[in-house]
Amino acid sequence: MPLNIVTVIQARRGSSRLPGKVLLPLASKPLLIRMAERVLHSKLCGTVVIATTTHSEDDEIEELCQREHIHCFRGHATDLLDRHYQCALLYKADVVLKIPSDCPLIDSALIDRTIRFFLDNIGQYDYVSNLHPPSFPDGNDVEAMTFAALEKTWKEATRPLEREHTTPYLWENPDVFRIGNFSWDSGKDYSMTHRWTIDYPEDYLFISRIYEELHSANPFFGLDDILNLLEQKVDLLKLNSRYAGVNWYRNHLDELKTIKPEQTKLTK
Repeated sequence: MPLNIVTVIQARRGSSRLPGKVLLPLASKPLLIRMAERVLHSKLCGTVVIATTTHSEDDEIEELCQREHIHCFRGHATDLLDRHYQCALLYKADVVLKIPSDCPLIDSALIDRTIRFFLDNIGQYDYVSNLHPPSFPDGNDVEAMTFAALEKTWKEATRPLEREHTTPYLWENPDVFRIGNFSWDSGKDYSMTHRWTIDYPEDYLFISRIYEELHSANPFFGLDDILNLLEQKVDLLKLNSRYAGVNWYRNHLDELKTIKPEQTKLTK
């Protein structure tokens, strides 16, 4: 019997640095929808659900999902672990994929490769990601876990960062969970030099330019297409380079035992 895979895209309108970023226009549609299209283009993503909050400001996200015929779940605003767990429980997931909504350049082929690595080793790993340690450009985050591992995490994780960021309890406890990592076979590590996620206005400018250059010819342009473009137009990389390497780890280095200081940096 095939495994029931559920991909959860966490999304909300609230954002302190770039409010409403998931609804910003991108190639004539909201950014969240453009990203969902890329995830849905994956062959192994299973059921894709946008998981938002129960706050009234996120009614618009639910309405958008209804118009676009995309599954939507509403749950806890700050306990992302609970939101993912309750969503996975509702959709009867065997395997849960976590992909954040700030990855509108994510490569559907990379999603499939990460899932395939997990499925091919499902008896060996409880959790597989492509970011512990990272090697791909920031903004290609894929985490896959068994429902049993997610449920155990939901029951046992107590620290605020574990509830807010969903999976730290998993990858911080390799003595409890069997942890795997899917790394870039190019041998390169662009995780601190190439920023394809969105959290600042400069990120939106960069992502918009990438879409302007590539989307019309191929809506599902991939990792290599973007890298080739950046080689041809090197100035594009400079648009948000000041934030390359900036991520949420910087605020929790004293709490995360598996994250090294060189895996993050402070904003300038």
